[in-house]
Order: sequence, then C-alpha cells, then structure tokens
Amino acid sequence: MALAHAILVALLDNPCSGYDLAKRFDESVGVFWDASHQQIYRELGKLEADGHLTAETIEQDGRPNKKIYEVTEGGQGFLQEWMAKPTGIRTVKDDLLVKLFAGHMVSRDLILEELENHRQLHEARLGEYRALEQQFLSKTDGLTLASRFQYLTLRNGLLIEQSWLTWCEEAIAYLMRLGRQGE
Repeated sequence: MALAHAILVALLDNPCSGYDLAKRFDESVGVFWDASHQQIYRELGKLEADGHLTAETIEQDGRPNKKIYEVTEGGQGFLQEWMAKPTGIRTVKDDLLVKLFAGHMVSRDLILEELENHRQLHEARLGEYRALEQQFLSKTDGLTLASRFQYLTLRNGLLIEQSWLTWCEEAIAYLMRLGRQGE
C-alpha cells in the first residue's frame, strides 16, 4: 500500500486541512500505516497535482492560510482501482526481531530488557485498542457500514497486539530458562 491510498481513505468521509489530517492519521489510519507529518504533507501535494484531491484555501487572520483537502471523483476511482487489486502478505520489518536473531552477541539481560520493554509497549497499545473497541461496541446497533469495516481493522489490531504479548512472554520465559549459557 502506498501512503497515497491511506491518505485518501482518511479523507474519504471528512475533508480537512493537512494539519488536521496528520492528527487524524495518528489516531485512525496510523494504527496500521505509519507516516511522519512531513511525508503526509508531501503526499498531499502529489495527490492534488494528480487530480486525486482538491484543496480549498481558507484565509486566516494572523496565521498562514490553510488548505482543506477533499477526495475527488478521480481520487475515489484511483482508490477503487487499488482496492480491486489483490493484496500480498506484508513483509515484516522489525528491529526487535533482527536484534533477537543475533541475540547471542550481547548479554541475555540486555535482550530480556528489550523484550520486557516491547511487552510493555504492546500492552499499552492493546489498552488503547480495547478503549476504542469499547467505543465501537457501545453503539453496535447504530454502526454505519463504514464503521463496521473500520471495526474489522481494529479487531485485527487487537489480535496482533495480543499475539505480540503472548510471544514476548514466551520469549522472556524461554530465555530465563536458558540460564547464563554462553555469557
């Protein structure tokens, strides 16, 4: 997936400024697609130049003008074409796994510390996702079709975080049983 697709998805139902998009991106699509604000602004310019977005300039007193971006029909078609193509399996790029693969090069305690740190990070993210899930579940009868699909992506995030936690705990227990061999 390209960042362009994630931006178009984030703007589909709610046109907004680049600043608001970057904030919204962090809180929604950013759950499964990470991008810096600089990358988002650069991509907004490309999408506008390609005719996938329009931008209305809003003049502001005492502050720089802002642009409100909206997906065009061409942008919707671009997104629909992309959605019609099969999606491959995502390639894993994870620093922790690279470190663990070569874990024999450093102390076991260092690796255990890194695993515990990741366990805590995934536990925190799981808590955030569970809070979002409660918001969805509190209105299950009134969910729009779009919200139902968004809920499915949230469920994926919940299961991924639960899996990471299970794996971190298993890896920590395994390394603890190894003892200090090789150190």
